This record gives sequence, structure tokens and C-alpha cells, in this order.
Amino acid sequence: MAGYQPKKRKLTAEINVVPYIDVMLVLLIIFMVTSPFVTQGVDVDLPKTHSATPASELAGDTEASFIIIEINSKGELGLSVNDQEMQRGMSLQDIVVRVKAERAISPNSPVAVGGDAATPYSDVVLVLDELSQAGIAKVGLLTDIKE
Repeated sequence: MAGYQPKKRKLTAEINVVPYIDVMLVLLIIFMVTSPFVTQGVDVDLPKTHSATPASELAGDTEASFIIIEINSKGELGLSVNDQEMQRGMSLQDIVVRVKAERAISPNSPVAVGGDAATPYSDVVLVLDELSQAGIAKVGLLTDIKE
């Protein structure tokens, strides 16, 4: 047996991935358990109602006019009072003056601002800011009516 030589094994370097998979599964479980506790947002106490009240009843005055300011996707403004035809192409200062005049006649008139879906948010905020600076505190936002 002088000529017997043990067979030499070729060394291979491979990474054992089983421990890494175990660690990743543990981390995944930890993140899944802790993610409900890390919620970001604002707590809002929404009003609860059994039936909706029309805007005319909210105004408290049968003579109150409903004032709607609309902004299209190009940033052009329009004003409608009491469901009259929309007056388009008005400047922001003209709209503020007209809204203040309508509110002087009937102080309980609700004011709502609506915008096209493609309207930049900054345009809506600008109108809301100008109305706030003019002393009109309560302004609503228009949305689609679901029937």
C-alpha cells in the first residue's frame, strides 16, 4: 500500500445562505409586528350625522346666497352667486370684493371653493388665503356629489 494516496478534495468557497434567510425572516416579522404602531397622520374627529342638511338650511336665512368660486386647470377664476351663470375671467381681487359685498348683504351666505382635478393645489390655497385675509373665516371646498 505504499502507492496509496488519499484522494484530495477540491476546496470550494460558498456562502451558506440559510442563516441569512433566518435573519431576514426574523426582521420581516419584527417589521410586520411594529408597523401598525408607527402610523403617521392626524387624528380627526369627523362629525357624525344621520342625514345631510342642505346648504340653504345651514345658512339659516332663506335669503342667503350660496357663493361658489371655481378655478380651472389654467388658474382662471370664476364666481357664481345663487346658482346664477358663472362669471369667468375675474381677477382674485374682484372676486374678494364681490364676495365681501355679498356677505355684507347676507352675512350667513356660505362660500365654497372648487377646482378642476388638474388645478394646482397652490392656486386653491392662494384663493383660500386671500378670502381668509379679507375676513371670510368659513370657506368650504367643493367635491363631486355622489348620488
